[in-house]
Amino acid sequence: MFRERLERAGAARSKRAVVGSGDDAAVLAGGGASAVSVDAVVDGVHFRRATFPPEAIGAKALAAALSDLAAMGAEPGEAFVQLGLPQDTPDDELAALADGLGAAAAAAGAAVVGGDLVASPVLFLAVTVIGWAGEPGELVTRAGARPGDVLAVTGELGGAAAGLALLERPELAAEMNAERTAALRDRQHRPAPRLAVGRALAHAGAHAMIDISDGLVADARHLAEESGVGITLDASQVPIQAGVAELALALGRDDVELAITGGEDYELLVALPEDAFGPARTAAAELGTELTRIGVVSDGEGVQLLGVSAPLAAEGFDQSAARARGEPT
Repeated sequence: MFRERLERAGAARSKRAVVGSGDDAAVLAGGGASAVSVDAVVDGVHFRRATFPPEAIGAKALAAALSDLAAMGAEPGEAFVQLGLPQDTPDDELAALADGLGAAAAAAGAAVVGGDLVASPVLFLAVTVIGWAGEPGELVTRAGARPGDVLAVTGELGGAAAGLALLERPELAAEMNAERTAALRDRQHRPAPRLAVGRALAHAGAHAMIDISDGLVADARHLAEESGVGITLDASQVPIQAGVAELALALGRDDVELAITGGEDYELLVALPEDAFGPARTAAAELGTELTRIGVVSDGEGVQLLGVSAPLAAEGFDQSAARARGEPT
């Protein structure tokens, strides 16, 4: 039933799948370089079933995994899904999970070609995705940033963190704009991996990229460490999603701090040569996405933060710490 529901939901068929879902293993045939990533979402850690409809759980699980491919500049290909299901899960919830996975796969041009279904005390989805490029040199890693590079970010930040707060405390929306609050919740329920933009940035000459899953500051630090460089971020230049400022005020927090430390926006942080930034911004705009300059890469190490008036309350998502506090990450 789950496989048939996926197919009805519109999950694309892989041109490389000689043997697909339903056999003991999938068989893929095709040349070029592959990028492979594994991601998982677990009830009580990455979402709560009380605040996430099952369709959104399926959509988020696949989108989070595909975002890793976006950060490599890879073309999405195949996905494999391991689903852990509590025994009391009704059939309509399982169907809605498949609908969410299928819709996300169809939107991305990916194909769910295999997986596994197991009994589990908690609901979880572990997703393996494969992306493709003509050759390894076309893929972008975290390790290529160079002194003198421009640091830029796609889209707007803070929406997912604000959306999580609204899901956990819906009363905060009472005095806010309804359209904005719906958009903030949607950043949690249905994140959109920047796959086409990631490929455009790779073609424009990106030296390094990372997707913003742990928060801008934390992920900038990951990029700096892997590249062996220093990074200076100007927080005053960070684009912030509409509604984040209102929500931050209701929480008694600073909107800039929320935007640069909150995770799960799944935007891209990219290091580009100065002369590539203009063409890259144009290419992103043609795909409907803003590319904003927010910093520079230099010799040294670590992340220097400008444009904040007080020390940060946090530097990004720490899943282990959040789990110990009983918070969703």
